[in-house]
Amino acid sequence: MSTLANRDFVKMNGLGNEIVIVDLRHAPSLIVQSPIGADEARAAARQEPYDQLMALYPGSGDSDASIRIYNNDGSEAGTCGNGMRCVASLVSAETGRATLNFETSAGPVSCWRAGEKLFTVDMGAPRFGWDEIPLARQVPDTRAIGLTFGPPDKPILRSPSAVNMGNPHVIFWVEDPHAYDLHQIGPVLEHDPLFPERANITLAATPSRDRVVIRTWERGAGLTKACGSAACAAAVAAARLSRTGRKVTVTLPGGDLAIEWRESDGHVLMTGPVEYEHAGRFDAALLADSGAA
Repeated sequence: MSTLANRDFVKMNGLGNEIVIVDLRHAPSLIVQSPIGADEARAAARQEPYDQLMALYPGSGDSDASIRIYNNDGSEAGTCGNGMRCVASLVSAETGRATLNFETSAGPVSCWRAGEKLFTVDMGAPRFGWDEIPLARQVPDTRAIGLTFGPPDKPILRSPSAVNMGNPHVIFWVEDPHAYDLHQIGPVLEHDPLFPERANITLAATPSRDRVVIRTWERGAGLTKACGSAACAAAVAAARLSRTGRKVTVTLPGGDLAIEWRESDGHVLMTGPVEYEHAGRFDAALLADSGAA
């Protein structure tokens, strides 16, 4: 049975990070109990290209929804900061509430309206343990791990920081993130044996104490205009290395995000815009051709 066949969707973006949202909160129980398969997620991406697909399911307790997040290669993600802002915008418009609570596989996520078309996402606390990221082997300090890219005697990238921000992230510190071919570098490092769950690969620069500039190859999605969890991971990693303070602007190809690593509880707050693109419906025939229906 196809979960997405003939289902309505909404296409949005956060700084150009393409997000498709499917609301299954009121779907028949059989649909709710049937997770979206990898083949189906890939077929949906062929009809309506996206970076992440956010599937909304009934929440529990005071949660507004439970969310499963799919990359365009069919794999699942623990969190998606830009996608969470888009979901928060839709649910806020529907309910009239300025503050929303969601459940994800990475844990509970709170979001609130921060201005006109602006939302803040509480991304939770980062994790730094080698086994929490996770890495395939123990390392003494995840602020700089033993990983290189390029010729062994003259690597072009070395000693990245590693952070779990709902997803595994690796951040290489460079002078200019745009000076590297991330289309070539990203897939190799994403699948490095050091990362048993693969990893998001970010190139980052810190031109000032309050600014970080990044480009990211997203695990399961490729090179995107913006990755919210990568922006959070880079901001936290920069602060851990004393490259910046705990409150920065992170500049991505799609625009800027305001990131604060809150001192009181260690949570990371991300504030940025959302943009509505259009609504549509998934084609049952396309899903059937993929073997998903």
